Amino acid sequence: MTDSINPNPEPPQGPRYAILVAGGSGTRMGADRPKQFLNLLGEPVLLHTLRRFAAAALGVEQCVVVLPAEQFDVWQQLCVEHNVTIQHAVVAGGATRWASVRNGLAHLATYTEGIVAVHDGVRPLVSAEVLEQTYAAAAAHGAAVAAVAPKDSVRGLAQQGSYALDRARLRLVQTPQCFELNLLRRAYQLPELNTFTDDASVVEDLQPIYLVPGDYRNLKITTPEDLVVAEALLRAELKHE
Repeated sequence: MTDSINPNPEPPQGPRYAILVAGGSGTRMGADRPKQFLNLLGEPVLLHTLRRFAAAALGVEQCVVVLPAEQFDVWQQLCVEHNVTIQHAVVAGGATRWASVRNGLAHLATYTEGIVAVHDGVRPLVSAEVLEQTYAAAAAHGAAVAAVAPKDSVRGLAQQGSYALDRARLRLVQTPQCFELNLLRRAYQLPELNTFTDDASVVEDLQPIYLVPGDYRNLKITTPEDLVVAEALLRAELKHE
């Protein structure tokens, strides 16, 4: 991976697309609904995320929301309740995240070029700056991922005890992860990897991954504590608009 503290990518070229993957069940949240549908200041988490990508200044031509098929009706009802007018496609996910991204990518089959972002549907606080920089870096380098430096000390596990890792050489990967469209298509034509952790791990055998500075506020809502933090951060953001 190529790490950059202050990337200066070339201006983005070609159309932009987004695949928002939202297949969570809410188990770790202890909630009565999938985490993408949890209430965040009066609206579903997934709606907040979708709105970030629908911002006119970002110029995303097509947003694809990937959901389990059994959640389509719930999402449609939520869109009606919240008067959602944002144009987006809804695609059925697969048994794994890898399969879900592949299904979302298949919906873009009619497009021949551009940059596609893959983003967690439960990262609703991604900033316009991070989105723009990651799209632009992918246009310049082929593949770009938002990431942040670890704040804590990090240790690896061994058969006997553990060992220290140099956190200066480590990054915590976030989304968006942006790729040249046909590059991502080639990567997803390969068999699913047992070591799959994110889209960068699918692409990295074909293309070096350029790292863009992420944002600690771009948290992934996974546990109840995450939702509390997200609410506080969103209130602060709205207050300063």
